[in-house]
Amino acid sequence: MILLHRHNFPQFTTMEKMAIICFASIPNGILVLLALTIFQEVQGIGVNYGTLGNNLPPPSQVAKFLLHSTTINQVRIFDANPEILHAFANTGIEITITIPNDQIPNITNLTLAQQWIKTNVQPFIPSTNIIRILVGNEVLSTANKLLISTLVPAMQTLHIALMTSSLDNLIKVSTPHSLGILSNSSPPSSGRFRQGYDTHILKPMLRFLKDANSPFMVNPYPFFACSSSNLDYVLFRANSGFFDDNTKLLYTNMFDAQLDAVYSAMKILGFEDVEIVISETGWPSMGDSTQIGTDTKSASDYNGNLIRHVTSGVGTPLMPNRTFDTYIFALFDENLKFGPLCERNFGLFHPNMTLVYDVPIMRNNVVVTNNHSKALLLIMIALSFLIGSWA
Repeated sequence: MILLHRHNFPQFTTMEKMAIICFASIPNGILVLLALTIFQEVQGIGVNYGTLGNNLPPPSQVAKFLLHSTTINQVRIFDANPEILHAFANTGIEITITIPNDQIPNITNLTLAQQWIKTNVQPFIPSTNIIRILVGNEVLSTANKLLISTLVPAMQTLHIALMTSSLDNLIKVSTPHSLGILSNSSPPSSGRFRQGYDTHILKPMLRFLKDANSPFMVNPYPFFACSSSNLDYVLFRANSGFFDDNTKLLYTNMFDAQLDAVYSAMKILGFEDVEIVISETGWPSMGDSTQIGTDTKSASDYNGNLIRHVTSGVGTPLMPNRTFDTYIFALFDENLKFGPLCERNFGLFHPNMTLVYDVPIMRNNVVVTNNHSKALLLIMIALSFLIGSWA
């Protein structure tokens, strides 16, 4: 017999209590079918939350908006901003934080790594759901020898520091890469890491990631490879595709081709079983007149089709039948960013939190997976079976 003690019973709203009573009257067979249906709810999507703007809403307002109004359930920030970490407390949204590039050499020292965790992680958990710490961002693209040489040792030391605090199973360590780490990416089956980086940096990194059960993280941006001749291919629109003669596989979008090139490069080093996470990808809604596809229609097509694709379970030609954790760049247009006009217009939302263009991330009464909703459903089913057995 299952006993539900009052102090162990979740705190439910009146609506949820009424739902439990209703579920108790549903035949058990129907409940099982309902459970299978409910657990196929819309999968959430991740977003990069940058703060290089002087007109952005406060983090507390952002956290509430994402929780209640969107299907965004993963957020990556580019530092460990305490105001943001406090704001996301008790939301359940998964948070990825970042150690800036210039701090990487310090993290190779275990004492300093432990201090970083004590300052930037421990005060916020478990209320804030921190799942990952990124050591730098696109470090191999910096050409900074000190940062590159200390990257893997810093990742290893940070993991040890998490182990000493018994946090290594809850919080994983990784680092994002641009596709500049590839020396070749076309066709996808011939993907290779750059010589020198492959054996000296990426192979030991992949070995660490595999041992630590952490993902390899990449920032694919088909936008930067688009042209007037391949725009449909880049935007997931109907097109004739690209045929890989080596594998006899057809690619109908550049995103899959880029991911499979990374996969091929990992396979050469013997680490094709390490999970791949897309830490950044996106499309600007505005840009200079010389840039192709910098408009709201193209941005809507890319990000909308991307979300549907990565959450569909279709996978890629070389990695079929899988989904990919994906973080869209970016949450807001950021008016203080440097560079061409497009750099300030990658946002899904205006600072007033209205959509820049149509993209399927608003809730519209759709339930997104979270532990509380799953627990509620399981309790409903358990109660129904118990009541049925007593009848």
